[in-house]
Amino acid sequence: MTVKTKAIQFGTPEFEELLSAIREDANRRRKLPVLEHPFYAIQLIKQTRLGALRLPVEQGGGGATIPELFEALIELAAADPDVAHILRSHFSQVETYLMDVESPERTVWLERIAEGVILGNAYTEISKNNVGKLEFNTTLLPDGKDYVLNGSKYYSTGTLYSDYIFVTAADQNHKVVAVIVPADREGVEIVDDWDGFGQRSTGSGTTHFRNVRVTEGEFELMEAKTPFNSYAQLFLQAVIAGITQEIVQDAKKIILSRKRTFTFAVADVPREDPQLQQVIGKLVSNAYAAKAIVLKASHALQRAVDHVQNGEVQVEDSHQAALEAAEAKIIVDELALQSASLLFEVGGSSAVREENHYDRHWRNIRTIASHNPNVYKERLIGDFVLNDRDLPINEVYF
Repeated sequence: MTVKTKAIQFGTPEFEELLSAIREDANRRRKLPVLEHPFYAIQLIKQTRLGALRLPVEQGGGGATIPELFEALIELAAADPDVAHILRSHFSQVETYLMDVESPERTVWLERIAEGVILGNAYTEISKNNVGKLEFNTTLLPDGKDYVLNGSKYYSTGTLYSDYIFVTAADQNHKVVAVIVPADREGVEIVDDWDGFGQRSTGSGTTHFRNVRVTEGEFELMEAKTPFNSYAQLFLQAVIAGITQEIVQDAKKIILSRKRTFTFAVADVPREDPQLQQVIGKLVSNAYAAKAIVLKASHALQRAVDHVQNGEVQVEDSHQAALEAAEAKIIVDELALQSASLLFEVGGSSAVREENHYDRHWRNIRTIASHNPNVYKERLIGDFVLNDRDLPINEVYF
C-alpha cells in the first residue's frame, strides 16, 4: 500500500487501503503452521500514523471524534482483532494527553504520537489482591541523580510492539508514580508468554524491569483526578463488535462457496435455503446491534471529554460513561458469543475443519469478554437503578 507522510484519516480511501492490507496480512498469517506476529501490520500503522487518529489535524493528527475513533476500531477489529486490541493502551494514553492541557509532558508526547510512535503499558501485577487500591511491588527508587526501576508486570497487551512503555510503580515513600521509558532501554525485557486460547498475537505477556535507569524528566503525573476507565472497557467492546462484523463475512463465504446441501434442506442451492438466509439475517442483526451499542456509548465518552475542566473529567460525566460502557459490555458480549456459535449452523461439519479457523471468533470474543466478569457489572447496575448507589468508577475497566 502507499504510505502517506501525514496522519491517516477515518473514512478515506487511504484508511480503507490500510484495512485491506491488514486483513490480507492476517489471512496470510492464519495459514502458517506456526504463530507469526502482526509486526507488518503494526509497521503500517506507524507509517500511516493511525495512532494519531484522535489528534487535531493542525497538530498532525487525523482529527477524529471519539465516536469516529470507535467506528474505526470496529472496522480495524473486523480486519484483525489482535491488531485493534494491541492499540488499546496507546489510544487510552493519547486521550489522557489530549484532555490534560496543563500537563508539562503533553506537547512532547503529542508530537511523538503525531510522528507515529506507539505507546505500550506495564500496569498489572498479580502478587496482591488490590481491591480498589493502587499498590505495586514494582519500585522506582533514587540512585544518584537518577532513579532505578525494578519489577515485573503482567498482561501488558501491545507492549511487544510499542516504542515506549508507560509504567506504574511505588516510590521510596510507597506512593504510586508513573514513568514512560523506551521499550528498548537496557534492563527492559518483554516476554511473549501470553498463553490464552484467544487473542494470541496481542503480545499480552510479561514485562520485566531490571535496574532500568530512569531520569526525572521521564516521570508522568499520577494525580487523583476523576478516572476515565470506561474508555478502556468500551475499547474492548469495539474489538468484539468488529469480530461480529467478520463473522457475518465468514458465514456468507461459507454459504456462497458450498456446492451441496443437506438431504432434508428445503432448497437445492444453499444460498436459496430460507433457514440459512434466516441465520445470516440473525448474524447481520447481531453485528448491527453490537456496533450501534458501542457507538451509542462512545457518545457518552465524547460528552465527558467535551466537559473536561483542567484535565479532569467531571464526576457526573464519568459515571454516565461508566454506566453506558458497562451496559454495552453485557449485551455486546452476549450478541457476539451467540454469533460465534451460530456461524457453524450454516456450514455443517465442514465448517469445523481446522484449516478454516472459524473457532477463532469464539475464542477471541471469550478471551476479551473475560477481562471483567459481567456478573459484577449486572449487579452494580441493578444496585444503581434500585438504590441510587453509584458505580465504582474508581475501579479498573468499569
